[in-house]
Amino acid sequence: MIRPTAVVAREGVLYVADPGAQALWMLDGQRGRFSKILKAKSLPLVSPVGVAAGPDGRIYLADSFLARIFVYDADLTSVATIEDPALRRPAGVAFDASRNRLYVADSATHQILVYTGDGRRVGLIGRRGAGDGEFNFPTYLAVDRAGTLYVTDSLGFRIQAFGAEGRFVSGFGRHGDSSGDFARPKGVALDSEGHVYVVEALFDAVQIFDRHGRFLLSFGERGLHPGQFWLPAGVFIDGQDRIYVADAYNQRIQIFQYLAGGEDE
Repeated sequence: MIRPTAVVAREGVLYVADPGAQALWMLDGQRGRFSKILKAKSLPLVSPVGVAAGPDGRIYLADSFLARIFVYDADLTSVATIEDPALRRPAGVAFDASRNRLYVADSATHQILVYTGDGRRVGLIGRRGAGDGEFNFPTYLAVDRAGTLYVTDSLGFRIQAFGAEGRFVSGFGRHGDSSGDFARPKGVALDSEGHVYVVEALFDAVQIFDRHGRFLLSFGERGLHPGQFWLPAGVFIDGQDRIYVADAYNQRIQIFQYLAGGEDE
């Protein structure tokens, strides 16, 4: 890997978007094998930056330069392409399997586009601005088990949450350089207890908040050793509360385990 920016895991297999290598990686540690996908059908990938897992083994890959979402099947064969005039610079993607909804953050239009799993657009969320439900360069996305969509509003220096129908629910965050502040927020993910994990690239750390946006703790620091980061980017949490962090400039994925400590009050 050269500069991994996003990761998703399914049954122990990792899928990594790597714009540095202009590739989608499949890493299967259990079977000791990997694949490096450089094309969608005959079209070379240019800037694959976001990845999400959908139904029937499908993988959705956002290429920000090509302004398209590429769909691969379980064998990583390119099977479809989502092209839409509204897509200008797609970034993060997330899939809500319970509602068959694919969410795409477009950082150029400052919106979240909503598609069905087969690529039919069914909604738009937000516009540029600083108010609730507005964005300033949205990037990474995550969907919790209740179908709530979480958006990293990167230059709004906050996380915003939306209900299944696209209505603003809550938000938290502020610009700063102290613990719990945001300077360059990137990936967002949620564990089984509803804690919100946000990658803070300039702090070289992952910050953890409760469901109300209260800062709890962080882990990580600048460095090359295990547990240290260098400009980390995406984060994903699987059903076993394993935390996968795209440690971009260390050219690796690091895996951590959350040990459940009981529900928040």
